[in-house]
Amino acid sequence: MQIIVKGKNIEVTPALNDYAEKKVTKLLKYFEDVSGKAEVMLRVERELHIVEVTVTMGGLILRGEEATNDMYASIDGVLEKLERQVKKYKTRINRKVRQDVAKEQLNAGAVVKDNGNSLAEIVKTKRFAIKPMSEQEAAMQMDLLGHTFFVFMNAETEEVNVIYKRKDGAYGLIEPEY
Repeated sequence: MQIIVKGKNIEVTPALNDYAEKKVTKLLKYFEDVSGKAEVMLRVERELHIVEVTVTMGGLILRGEEATNDMYASIDGVLEKLERQVKKYKTRINRKVRQDVAKEQLNAGAVVKDNGNSLAEIVKTKRFAIKPMSEQEAAMQMDLLGHTFFVFMNAETEEVNVIYKRKDGAYGLIEPEY
């Protein structure tokens, strides 16, 4: 696995780099295929030490963020969050295998942020490969990423769909109409 440790408003010391790499490497025990990439962003804002980790492995994307007053504690915290995500993912996949549900690779979502203006200013653009998956798998990937919506290719209809979380906790599906 390729591990990239970057710093923003902080110098990444060799000790900090080694600690972050060592912690991220512990996630590998949950996967058979360990080829992938992990990006660790360390930054300091208003005396908070923030660590963002994004792991891309075999179509699965895990993302976590933690902010504390200590950089090492932030690294520990974000890795605990990622570990919980991996366990949740593994449990759901194993349940689906037992139920003989089709297995598809998971994919990442896109985010557009509205800053409150009448015309929404797009502050970030994300590009990602859309792979066919079921609605249930799209909902699971959305939950794993912690997003409120997820764009995916519906395996049944072969059309781009959007699944979203409603205020009542249920899920909604947006399908194109031609």
